[in-house]
Amino acid sequence: MSFLIPFIIAVSLSMDAFSLALAYGTQNISKPKTIILSISVGIFHFFMPLFGYIVGYKIINILPIKPNTLIFIVLFIIGIQMILESIKNNNIVKPLSYIEILLFSLAVSLDSFTIGLGLEFIYKNIFVSVLLFSITSLFFTYIGLNIGKIINQIIGKLSTFIGGLILIIVGILYIL
Repeated sequence: MSFLIPFIIAVSLSMDAFSLALAYGTQNISKPKTIILSISVGIFHFFMPLFGYIVGYKIINILPIKPNTLIFIVLFIIGIQMILESIKNNNIVKPLSYIEILLFSLAVSLDSFTIGLGLEFIYKNIFVSVLLFSITSLFFTYIGLNIGKIINQIIGKLSTFIGGLILIIVGILYIL
């Protein structure tokens, strides 16, 4: 199969990371945390399809919760937290915790786990595919976070509220 197919899949897998990074970027997170979050998403997009490729079908049978439900729970919690932060009357930016970074990375990479189930049918060189998924998602996350930061500078705390609302809506869409 053509190299174009895994590239198109990499871009489509990265779009949710990009859209959620836009919302998350409205929290005006620091440059080091932006880089850490982007790298974390890239790492998850490397290992999740490999994990899906190696043992995915066994885990789906063991876990009583669907991946879409897990994504909804994570995004809903993060969204509520962002909305509550936007309503508070202080202008102090709360640093992004490492737990939040891991939860964000997990939420946006669960779809790549599913892709991993059929990865060998998409492109024979699995390493090239997951590396492409990783680099593309890292790039899209970084760009999304920076655009979200610009939006925050333009419209202020309202952007954090809107970002939290977007996360909740995207989470709901995952379970519909």
